[in-house]
Parts: sequence; structure tokens; C-alpha cells
Amino acid sequence: MDIPQRLAALRTQDLPVHGGRTMAYVYDAGLPELDELAGRAQAAFAGVNGLDMTAFPSVVALENEVVAQTAALLGGAPAGAAPGTTGGAGPGSGLGPRPGVAGTFTSGGTESCLLAVLTAREHARLTRGVTAPQIVLPATAHAAFHKAAHLFGLDVVTVPVDPESYRVAAEDVAAALTERTALVVASAPSYPHGVIDPVAQVAAAAAERGVLCHVDACIGGWYLGHRRLAADLPAPPPFDLAVPGVTSLSVDLHKYAYTPKGASVLLFRDAELRRHGWFAHASWPGYPVVNATLQGTKSAGPLAAAWAVLRHVGTDGYVDLSRRVHAATARLVDGVRRIEGLRVLGEPDASLVAVASDDPAVDPFVVGDEMRLRGWYLQPQPAFADSPANLHLTVTAAVADPERIGDLLAELAAAVGRARELGPPQVDPALVELAGALDPRTLGPEEVALALAAAGVGADGTLPTRMAPVLAVLQALPPALTERLLPEVVSRLYAG
Repeated sequence: MDIPQRLAALRTQDLPVHGGRTMAYVYDAGLPELDELAGRAQAAFAGVNGLDMTAFPSVVALENEVVAQTAALLGGAPAGAAPGTTGGAGPGSGLGPRPGVAGTFTSGGTESCLLAVLTAREHARLTRGVTAPQIVLPATAHAAFHKAAHLFGLDVVTVPVDPESYRVAAEDVAAALTERTALVVASAPSYPHGVIDPVAQVAAAAAERGVLCHVDACIGGWYLGHRRLAADLPAPPPFDLAVPGVTSLSVDLHKYAYTPKGASVLLFRDAELRRHGWFAHASWPGYPVVNATLQGTKSAGPLAAAWAVLRHVGTDGYVDLSRRVHAATARLVDGVRRIEGLRVLGEPDASLVAVASDDPAVDPFVVGDEMRLRGWYLQPQPAFADSPANLHLTVTAAVADPERIGDLLAELAAAVGRARELGPPQVDPALVELAGALDPRTLGPEEVALALAAAGVGADGTLPTRMAPVLAVLQALPPALTERLLPEVVSRLYAG
């Protein structure tokens, strides 16, 4: 078998990345020419090293243009500026960022969020003398912020969200602020339920205490920003850098800008704030180092591919794609609500839909298994706090065709019927009781192996075809124990 054949054979085991049936992890515009265009651009810049922009000035030129186009959309237009309808940022576009907005191109949403937290930590230390920083997060904030707090030594203060709307209340955020608070986060939208936090109120509460406020618009910012430009679509509530008190915002281009993976932008209210997150080092015998991102050496390929796709699609194209996504999401939500046994959690503001069960005989994880066996992937989300177990659907332009949405809803209704016949997976109460007595910090290899075996995970990390029983067990365990076991599952997938 030659190299291309081997690669093609490996891909047969993966979820499809085109066609709209994989409703998580991948974003498909349904525009076949984008792959070839992005591939050519990425190949042309694959060997260009973004570590040193003085050696490769093309990196600066491309990043400046990508950041400018992003800032024009989400940086807050100057007073009196009219939204444009063609091209990106630049002459004649009619779009412009709020004066002073600065940005950084990163490898993805997680890196953008990490840098926002790192910047806030350094800003709080240098401007307010905070030595034991805290980050205030809604319970629905992305796990990337918890990762950032873990890596950079911030204490997390979690604020519960409303059990019906799944939005955080600004007064609860305000009550959680202390002299140690370095950053407050709001989501536009939150990943679990696709709802937008009250950004204006949260940002105002933060500003009143002199605290930075970051808006996580990684998954929704590009879609919401362009939806806002369409007069015939409902505008989202204010969420970007035009909102007083919002000091930074992250938006992924490899989501609803439909660029290849490895493309995100972190915007700051000004360049001075952005500098707090940069790293520079000259106290060694080697070359002077300055990094605006967590990476040092990095290929400029993803940047070039993102630049090419943004230029090709343009503002008009993205507004049209946003129309398609909005229509598809509305039809999906309406259709799910017509299926007996299912309900939509909250009122989705964007293109993410969380589908739970309102029938004890219908387990959403069993529904997910039934869908996957028939070529659809809906992402399972275990129950946590006031959020019940559900299936998460990311709606992209590729699934926007009315016939495709109809197929999805018909298959979903049939899967609910089969799930009702199969019944929910059963979890041994004795196992849950035993697990509750374990200390995740002291688990040895034998105890880990037993726990994974009880959950249905093979010794080599092999997962069963039906994941509902595994998810049911993991959902029933204390979160700290689940967090201890999940890395063990992944580690078994890799040799050595």
C-alpha cells in the first residue's frame, strides 16, 4: 500500500468532515471550492516560520489583514460608520474597528482563551498588585478557561446560571467579584446550550470594579457578526468590543468562517492591553525571543489558508451563509419540539442546539448511538448541575438544505422510537456507591483498570460501538473521579 492509499485507508475510520452529518468538531460551508483554495494557500506557506516576522514579513502582512477584517466585524464600529456589504476590512468596505483595537492570530479557540486569561493575570498583577488572582466564570463557560486557570495559577470562582435559560445573571457575577478578580468571562454563545449571556450587563459589572471582561465568541462570533449585517434576520444582543466594559474577545475562523483548522483571532480593546500577554526574553546567549502566542515556531500555513478563505467568501458570502444557518437552526428547533419524547434546552440564540429527553423511557445517549449507527454524529453531553443529559447539535451551512434538515429530523424521530424500545442503560448502584468512596488522587493502576472495565472500556482503550452504557456510568460518577479516569482512557489509545 502506498502512502496516499494508507492515508485514505486511515480516514475511512473517521467521521466525515463534509456533508453536514457530523454535527460537532467540523464546520462545513457546503462550498466545495474552499478546500482546494485553502489547500493551495496552506501548501504555499507551510514552510514559512511564524516565529520570526522580521525574517518572514509575509506573516505580518497576512496577520494584519486577517485581524483587520475580524476587528472590522467585531471590534465595534466607530460612531456613524455604516456596516458594509462587500469584501472584508479595507477601502470601500464601510466597516471599521473601534479606534485602537488590536489583535493576535492564534491556533484555535483554546489558545485564544488561554492568552486572554494570561493577559488578564499579568494586567491585574502590574496595574492592581493582584498576587493571588481569581477568574469569575459562569458555570457554562468553556473548559478552556478552567484549563487556563490551571496552567496559569488562577483560582476559579464559578457562578451558577439560571436553570431554565442557562444564562448567567449579571448581579450574581457582580456579587462574585473581589479585589482578587483578574477577569470576568461571558459567552456569546455558551457552548453547552447555545445561549448568549447578558454581555452588556456583565461587562458593566466588571468595569465598575475595574476588572477586565472577556467575551468568548469562539464558536458564534463570526456567524453572529454577519447575521447582524442582514436586515432580514434578527440581530443578536450586543456582545462585541462595541459594548462598554468588554476588553477582549475571541473568535475562531475555523468554525463559522469555514477556514481550515488552526485559525482563531483574539481581539483586545487596545495594543497596550495586548502587550500584557506577550513573552520576551533576551537574558540568554541565543537570539532575542518575543512571542505573541503560546507557540514559538509555527507554520504560517493555517494563517495563509484563513486569509485566502476570508478573501474568497467576503462579507456578502458570509452574510448569505449566516442566513442559511439561521433558517436551518430555526427549522431544526421547531422540528425537535414536534418529536414526542424530546425537548430543546433553553432558547438557542445562535446555531447550537441542545436536545434532551422529557420521557424517562428515552435516553438521549441511546438516541445518539442509534443516530451514529445510521451515519449521523450528535455530540453527547452528560448531565451536570441543572443541565440534564443531552445531545449537542452544531448547525452549519452544509446542513442548511431543507431536504437535509428533513432527513435529520426524520432519522431523529425514528431513533427516539428505537431508543424507547431499547430503554435506558442501567448503572449498577453498587458501582456508584463504591466509586463515591474512592479518592481520585490516590487511585492505583489496578483500581483504575477495574473502574474502566466497569464502565465498558477495554484494557487497550477500546470503546464499545454503543457508548450509552459508558456515558451513563461516567455521568453517575463524581466529576473528580471522571476527570481522573478520562486521561486514562485516552492514554490507552496511544502506544507507549
